[in-house]
Amino acid sequence: MSASAGEGDGGGVRARAGSVTPADAADAARLVAFGLQPKLVPARDVEYAELLRRHRDDPAFARLADAVAAGLGLVVLEVSTRAGMAVTAAEDSVFAVRMGDYARRASSDSGDRFLHGLAHLAVAALAFPRPEDLADDGYIGRITVNGVDAFVRQACRRLEERAEESGENTDPASGAPGLEAAWRVWARRSATGATKDARRLAGSTTGIVGKAVAFLTDSGFLQRTGDDAGGAYRTTARYQLQVRDMAGSAAMAELLELGVVPVSDGTASLLPADDTDDVGLVAEAGLPFHS
Repeated sequence: MSASAGEGDGGGVRARAGSVTPADAADAARLVAFGLQPKLVPARDVEYAELLRRHRDDPAFARLADAVAAGLGLVVLEVSTRAGMAVTAAEDSVFAVRMGDYARRASSDSGDRFLHGLAHLAVAALAFPRPEDLADDGYIGRITVNGVDAFVRQACRRLEERAEESGENTDPASGAPGLEAAWRVWARRSATGATKDARRLAGSTTGIVGKAVAFLTDSGFLQRTGDDAGGAYRTTARYQLQVRDMAGSAAMAELLELGVVPVSDGTASLLPADDTDDVGLVAEAGLPFHS
């Protein structure tokens, strides 16, 4: 039976079950395991590169590996020598990271959870500010900690101006959703603060951004390139795939709708979304988290 015929009944792997050996299953699981090591570069691991080649050239093995990933609650974003086996966790996966858990680890103040989500959202928007940046596999975004904080503060000023123009109450509303509430909290928080030895405070806005980029670096989404402006970073292929996956989210759309020009390097500008209706930013929005 051909592979295409097997796919029609809901499982190309099932159609060739007799040809799948325990060794094949082990290799497929091994490939998924490589994919769960985001800092591992295929070009530097012979076994990883060989399994990726097999995934490309052997459709039955590819279906088997994808099925193993699906069984673990993982969504395969891309399998290539560029990104490796890039996977993201579905909401019900044991591998899912939740914004609330991340924020509790990053800060003792439970009220900072929203700010941590906003920091991750801002990093994504600033790293890939234009649709063509996300579409271009060769594009590398570059951000700095201070640049992300300045970008958010610029967005805060835009939101404040919009609120004043519409005559809205600019008093902070406890628990209010959306960027309209976020700017009040972020804008009033110290950008750096300082400890006695001049280190930035973890609860300052640059401290929160620093936690975000450190997490993204540990997750293989960013690579640190220097110490300028609080820390300079470049994006990886995996991060581009992650941002593509969430580019249509309401939270990203609302931030892009502001039309704020990035302040980090001046080479790109954020484009307004086609649909300019206000959309809500849920309290746990942010990459690569689930609510």
